[in-house]
Order: sequence, then structure tokens, then C-alpha cells
Amino acid sequence: MCGIVGVLSKTNSVPVLIDGLKKLEYRGYDSAGLAIQSDVDRSIHRARSVGRVVELDATTKALTARMGIAHTRWATHGVPSERNAHPHVSEGRGISVSVVHNGIIENHEELRKSLTAEGYVFQSDTDTEVIAHLAHKHLVQGLPLLAAVQATVKLLEGAFAIAAICNTAPLTLVASKKGAPLLVGHGDGEFFLASDASALVAHTKLITYLEERDVVLLETSGVSFFDGEGMQVEREIIESQLSADAVELGPYAHYMQKEIYEQPGAIAATLEMVSNASAVKPELFGAQAGGVLPGIQQVLILACGTSYHAALVARYWLESIAALPTSVEIASEYRYRTSVSLPNTLVITISQSGETADTLAALEHAKSQGMVNALSICNVPESALIRASNLRFLTRAGPEIGVASTKAFTTQLAALFTFTMVMAKLRGKLSEDQEKTLLTQLRHLPSAMQNILALEPEIKALAASFAEKRHALFLGRGVHYPIAMEGALKLKEISYIHAEAYAAGELKHGPLALVDADMPVVAVAPKDTLIEKLKSNLQEVRARGGELYIFADRDTKIEEVDGVHVINLLDHAGHLSPILHTLPLQLLSYHVALVKGTDVDKPRNLAKSVTVE
Repeated sequence: MCGIVGVLSKTNSVPVLIDGLKKLEYRGYDSAGLAIQSDVDRSIHRARSVGRVVELDATTKALTARMGIAHTRWATHGVPSERNAHPHVSEGRGISVSVVHNGIIENHEELRKSLTAEGYVFQSDTDTEVIAHLAHKHLVQGLPLLAAVQATVKLLEGAFAIAAICNTAPLTLVASKKGAPLLVGHGDGEFFLASDASALVAHTKLITYLEERDVVLLETSGVSFFDGEGMQVEREIIESQLSADAVELGPYAHYMQKEIYEQPGAIAATLEMVSNASAVKPELFGAQAGGVLPGIQQVLILACGTSYHAALVARYWLESIAALPTSVEIASEYRYRTSVSLPNTLVITISQSGETADTLAALEHAKSQGMVNALSICNVPESALIRASNLRFLTRAGPEIGVASTKAFTTQLAALFTFTMVMAKLRGKLSEDQEKTLLTQLRHLPSAMQNILALEPEIKALAASFAEKRHALFLGRGVHYPIAMEGALKLKEISYIHAEAYAAGELKHGPLALVDADMPVVAVAPKDTLIEKLKSNLQEVRARGGELYIFADRDTKIEEVDGVHVINLLDHAGHLSPILHTLPLQLLSYHVALVKGTDVDKPRNLAKSVTVE
């Protein structure tokens, strides 16, 4: 979940390192640091700071060097502090090596004990420091930096992306990955490393993604790739489609606000192949889909966090529209329980980054249980999850920098609804007229989303009184219950108000005991078959003095009175209603966070890309 940048430049690498860290700060912002190799005597100089990258930037203005590595941290082992900040260094016997690391070394305690017995002194509480000492040990034994890193990574258990420099290897940078993202950028006579292409697009669009257990050697003469067995290999250079403008804030106050407003365009891009067609086809999900999907008899969806909420919505759609049995599992829990695998099961994994460690591990576990057909729904075409799946659908949301997911979620829903249509058609549950109607609704979806966003001033007006609360309940019924869950998660993430979601019918089975004048209740109220039952549940809240914030379809006939705030949206959007009802909950959370003065884009204790278990 940390961010790595490496630069081998023709000029000064430090501004590029700092700029890259700022682009990767969504991956972690507990502390930051860099290490550079002196152009004069090749010695290693290090600078570290606690907090945001801007703090590091202020202390490194005078530094200059052609080569360096840098890191922004999300703490796993050891509290956020300068002593635990990367890069970590191991020195002695004329050798100084510096390392940055993303991931977790699972056998670090064993390695620490062994290295301590050999005389190495640890200066931090991190698992990363064992990497620096191991590399130093191999360098002392006479190995060059490339061989030292190759020998080191063979001793590491867990997930990692690492980069290393040392004083005995002039203008040489070595990196490796296993289970964590890392890529090489190819410039004009200079080379780069990064955890994410967003850190590099201002400097190059030519990138190479490292394969599992690859080790890469960057020198002024070029780049060399080696596989896990040490054999030199070729790796493809591709041109990133990411633009520098896409990762800039532009006229918006926060990335979250920007990404909320990008949703109509992101949905249109995601559904481009669908909206321009007269019918849905299995091939939307990959070249093999036509041979795989007709034989599918049940679906297993694996996801975490916001993506898990998208999966829960999909279960309603797949079972009610396609009559396809569907189960949903939290990816981080799935492989740690005994489960029953069924033949002809399609495993669907959902991840914004495609590098979510828990989801990748869950997919591997499902495959080990005999479920070999996998569909990944993801926003990153070169990600590990895409490569691990024989079917795939790219959401085309563009980069999402704000930690609280917005457009990634709604584009995942759009992809899952498209999949539902395909499966319903294959199973004889979708008539030609129904297919045309749903395609028309999908084409209209971006416009409907724009109309919802136009209600922001009304939603903003609710934030001042809501922000004073310490707890909140979110209610939904049926397919909108997961949307209530997503709304509660957004509020928790960025405003730090404790919020929980319940299926509204469950109120009287316990949660109603919490309701009083200080417990606001947010309700998702579409005009569907459950609206009258939901109204009864809301009356239960009012009878206990609870204050209601209701996001309703037009013509639900819910009156705004004292203690009942109603935001009327659009006419009921049928099956696509969950997507539209997501937007006002995002806006409510955003404006409540603004009133409270919290950091909207970088909430405490969180990071965007969860590449550790």
C-alpha cells in the first residue's frame, strides 16, 4: 500500500522523485523519504520526514543527484515516525545500501533474529530493514548489486516490491516484485520506476510491467529484465493511455469532488461498446467468453470494501434478472474457511486497482478448488488480476486518486449490470424487447447522473446539521440495501462519523434501540415494490424521535416536515436505480467532511491500493 519511485536521470532526479511521490500519496501518507547517490563520490544520502510529501519536499530543495529512490508510507510494521520511514539503509565495511519496499515480509522476524546474531543492528521496527541488511550481507560477500538483490529476494516470504541502490554500483538501480505492483518507465536516455503509471506520465508513457519474481537492472546504458530463475528475459514495452491531465486536480477543491463529477463520463466510457451496440454479446467479456459463459450454472463473486458492496448489488441483479444462483464472499475471509466448490461456477473478482492482495489470494484459492473460469472487473488493464483471469471487463473509470472510491464503484456496477444482461440473454430470461429497453436505459444513464449531481446545493444544505452528529444509521431495502452500506462506508471513511447500515426491516430486531434525537437516519427510498414497507420502517424511526434524511424518487409522496428532510431525485430508474442513488450519498459524505474539516482525499489510517493482507 506504499508508493515507490525510482529515477535514473540525465539531470537532477530529486524533483522527479518528489513529483512522483505526490502522485502516489494516495497509496500512503504516514511518512515519506528518499535516498540519492552522490554524483561526486557515489555516497548515499538520505532524507526522511513524518507526514505528507510536502514536508519532505521542503527539506530536499537543495539536494541534487542523477539517481535516487523514494517512498511514501502506509504504516504496517512500526508506528509512523522518522526512524520507521523509508528508505532504510545498511552500512559497514565501506558499503552502503538503501532500500524502499511496498508489501509485507512475512518471515521478517526469523530473518531479523538471524541477522542480529550475525552482528547487524536494527534501527527501525519495520519488516523492510531486513531487506537492506540482507542485500548488504550479499554485497559484502562480493556480489554485485544485481546478484545481491536476486539472492535477497529468494529469502523473502510474502508480498513485496523493492528498489535498491548502493555506493559501490555507480548509476545502477535494481528492483524486484512479487505480489505488489511495480513498473519501469522508459524515457529519452533516462529510466524510471514506480508503483503506478500515474507517477510517470508527466515524464514518459512508455512502460513495462514487471512479472512475478522479476528482477530489473536499470543502468545508463539501458534496462535488463531477469526472471525468478535469474535468466535474462524480454518484457514488452507498452504505451500507457493515461494522460497527465487525468491525474491533475484541475478546478476542483478535492480529488473526491472531481471524481464524483467525472462519473457520468466514466460510465459513458465504460459502456461505450454496449451503448453503441444493438445487442449485448458474451464477447464483451473477452475472446473466450462465448465458449465459457453458456455453460455457467452459478456465480461466486469475491471482493473487498466498496467492491464488495458492488458485488452484493450484482447478486440481486443476477438472481432476479438472469435467474442465476449467485454467492458473494468477502475476499479477505474466503480462503480462510472451508467452502464447497461446485462445478460450472464462474468466479468474478472485482477490484479498482487489480492489485488488491486479498482478492488476488482469494482467486488463487478458488482456482485451487477447481473453479478455473474467472472474470475480473477492474480499472487497470495491465494489473495482476486481469492477467490472472481468462475473462475480463475494463471499467475505464480513469485514475481514481481520492481514497474513498466513487467512480470506480459506479463503473463496477455498470459492468456488473452488463454482465447480468448477457447472462440473462444466454439463459433465455431476456427478451429482445427487454434487451432494447435496458440498452436505452443504459444510454440514458450518464444524463440521469448529471441531473442527480445538479442537486448538490440541496444536499450541501443538509451537511451543517448532520456534521454535528457522532453516529448515523443508513437504511435500504432489497437491492438498495448494499447502497445504504456503501453510503455508511463513505461517511465513516472521510468524516469519521460512526455509521452503520441495516436492511430497514431489521430495525425492530435491535438497531431501533439506538434511535433518538441524536441519531440521524439516512434512508434510500426508491419508488419500487418495497417503498410502502420502507415508509413503515421510517415511521418507526420518527416515533422514537429520530431525525430522517431521505433520498427519494419523485412521487414517493414522502412529505418533508420537522425532523424529516427529503431530497427528491428523479423518476424511478428501474434496475439501474442503485447506481443513481449512490451519487447523493457520496455528495452528503463529501459535504459533511468539509464541514467537519477532515482531510477528504487522504483520510486517517487509510490508503487507496490495498496491496497487503
